[in-house]
Amino acid sequence: MRTLVLILTFVALMSAAPRVDNVLEKMVPPGATALTGVHLDQVKQTEMFRRILPPLLAPLDTLARVSGGFDARRDLQEALYAGTPSGGVLLTRGAFPAKQTQWKELQHRRHGQYDVWISGRLAFCILDATLAAVGDPRAVEAALDEWTSGTHLAAQSLLAKASLVDPQSQLWGVSTDLASLAGDIVPGQNENGFDFAKALRSLGEGWFQADLSSGIRLEIHGVAASEADAANVRSALRGLVGLGRLNVPEGQPELLRIFDGIVVEQKGRSVILRTDMPQNLADKLMGIFGPDGGRQN
Repeated sequence: MRTLVLILTFVALMSAAPRVDNVLEKMVPPGATALTGVHLDQVKQTEMFRRILPPLLAPLDTLARVSGGFDARRDLQEALYAGTPSGGVLLTRGAFPAKQTQWKELQHRRHGQYDVWISGRLAFCILDATLAAVGDPRAVEAALDEWTSGTHLAAQSLLAKASLVDPQSQLWGVSTDLASLAGDIVPGQNENGFDFAKALRSLGEGWFQADLSSGIRLEIHGVAASEADAANVRSALRGLVGLGRLNVPEGQPELLRIFDGIVVEQKGRSVILRTDMPQNLADKLMGIFGPDGGRQN
């Protein structure tokens, strides 16, 4: 029995990795430095969807505008963002409009067998009724080249760095430059002076995972160049947590639970941040640290 348990444990550990759409994975451009996956079929049912994900889907607003009827929040099922040195591309699965001849207001060019439509600095391509790419024009074309190349190996090195990500995570990311990834995902400085992204800039490669089904269950793992740098990041993050506690308004002691639940650890060159908070506290956190800086509508 003990042998069987060890075998099953080994298999589980070997298979642990982000759950990546097997089609979108084949479109990741060579040279990608970051991947962020969103299982929209799961996460768009959650309260946090309307708070966190709209900025990630903003590149699709042009497609929604010109297509008439396409709604990214309704029609998308899976999204994989690939960041490259030249720009990013959002690779998506869903239900896309078939009529493209009406987009006369957009610049059009042919790339291989595909039509690429350009609006300003943004390009998009609908490969078929269920597959589309949108983002920096060079990154979109690189994704199309990878898709037609038949090799489909560009994502493998990044995915190998995320072997500890829970396959059931609704939102996850991995990067060779965690600070850049944090700049896209983690809110920057708001009018209250809080800046989580800045505290992560000393980190190199890393990964994160989040479960938004009932609040925020988040883990961020980063690796610094040295133990001293890791200690500085740990101290900065703990300092921000302490600053947050000091800024809790009088008469709202329940907000202290937000900061009491944030754990920052250091293990050698690694820094780990964990938090698990219920929905009511997650809403309050977004009100303090979110882009609105606590302003009420």
